[in-house]
Amino acid sequence: MHGNARDLARAGEGADALVCLGDLVLFLDYADHSRGIFPDLFGVENADRIVELRTARRFTEAREFQAGLWASLDGDRPAVIEKAVRKQYAELFAAFPTPTYATYGNVDMPPLWREYARPGTTVLDGERVEIGGRVFGFVGGGLRTPMRTPYEISDEEYAAKIEAVGEVDVLCTHIPPEVPELVYDTVARRFERGSRALLDAIRRTRPKYALFGHVHQPLARRMRIGTTECVNVGHFAATGTPWVLEW
Repeated sequence: MHGNARDLARAGEGADALVCLGDLVLFLDYADHSRGIFPDLFGVENADRIVELRTARRFTEAREFQAGLWASLDGDRPAVIEKAVRKQYAELFAAFPTPTYATYGNVDMPPLWREYARPGTTVLDGERVEIGGRVFGFVGGGLRTPMRTPYEISDEEYAAKIEAVGEVDVLCTHIPPEVPELVYDTVARRFERGSRALLDAIRRTRPKYALFGHVHQPLARRMRIGTTECVNVGHFAATGTPWVLEW
């Protein structure tokens, strides 16, 4: 999602339900460095620099550069970030149609969701729900990385949520299974974190579909793992177009 409330308001038109796989927050747009919380606070030139450092995988230097920017800013860092995130959440949750089924992305702040999720929006993480006669399982968040985004958890905790979901018809996660073609971002030129536990569960339980996002410009948008159709449902912030599942 990454802040695209305008297109989100139309995404569910004609559908029985909307499924959201997280990353509502837009902190920094790697395609347009003028968009997001970071450039709003520190300007486009500093956004250009942080993207340059991260793309070069100079994460320590990027953290030091960012720490210097925060030190120059008036106000408590967590409070400043939370205020900006709350503004985005208010717009995005108001745009969700009824019914919406959603889980968290790695840049989301789960404790805030309960304040903004209205009746008609069901938030699930390590849980199942029936939609149109099919069982959907949801697992949110991401695995730990040098980026240190807000909702990164250990491999063990993530695997436990995958196990809790069990056998489903449609397995919905924020991050992809750990397959090179599905986790490589062709624009950022790096491998994102995928889940080995998710890959093992797909092979073991064989859901009809495994849906995910996280990798904005993947090398492969879809592939089969056994009998399971694995689909990167798209970088909605850029396209504004939802992926449609019909049965």
